[in-house]
Amino acid sequence: MAKRLAKIVGFAVAGAAVGALLLAERARPLRQRTRQQLPRLARNGAMGLACQAVIMASEAPLTESIAQENARAKRGIQHRIRGWPGRIAAFLLMDYTYYLWHVATHKLPFLWRFHRVHHLDPDLDASTAIRFHAADMLISTPMRMAQVRLSGADPQTHDLWRGFFIASVLFHHSNLRLPKQVDRALRTVIATPRLHGIHHSQKLDEMDANWTAGLTVWDRLHGTYRDDVLQHRITIGVNDALAERDIALLPALASPFAQTLPTRA
Repeated sequence: MAKRLAKIVGFAVAGAAVGALLLAERARPLRQRTRQQLPRLARNGAMGLACQAVIMASEAPLTESIAQENARAKRGIQHRIRGWPGRIAAFLLMDYTYYLWHVATHKLPFLWRFHRVHHLDPDLDASTAIRFHAADMLISTPMRMAQVRLSGADPQTHDLWRGFFIASVLFHHSNLRLPKQVDRALRTVIATPRLHGIHHSQKLDEMDANWTAGLTVWDRLHGTYRDDVLQHRITIGVNDALAERDIALLPALASPFAQTLPTRA
């Protein structure tokens, strides 16, 4: 009963936080919107629901089972190091491996076919954070399973990272204009809307930056950190011959299976 109540409270708090973010990004927009918003939001919401259904049916039960076995068998990085240092190491490893996976989704043509659906959005806000192809969730499931197994994360550590990951992705995809000093302070540690806006640029040299979904240390270590692009100079989206056609829901869902889909380069 206590666990169920805790979950209900957690969902309520998360829902309130997301609602506050949606209101805030409309009150203080970072970038000017270019498209009608209701069709966009409906489109992104539909994709998000499909992705969540796939996650709940495949990724979530599999990764949770692995995390439980990590705790039982005392295996993986967390349990080799032990204690809070082990939890921190597992958390960092999961965040870093997601950075590497994100790079792969851009660099490998097969993965880009599906990840491109996320980048097709011509505006960028919190709804873009859930605009993914449902098949993308299936394709990433083996990576997530390996990620949890290697890190040795137990259910508590895994839930902590997953909560951080979801909150971070919603936040840095948002169109929220933070005071520059606040943004500058935050981006020493985590991705911010200004940083991730650069990654959603149509220009490849800008898109190939700020890959992190969480901690900015990975971009700094790999030389992919950029904060030198002004937001009003960024054109959000994908610059290829089929992008405009593929923005809509059904063409977007069909686009990964097109034989003539343009590559990134």
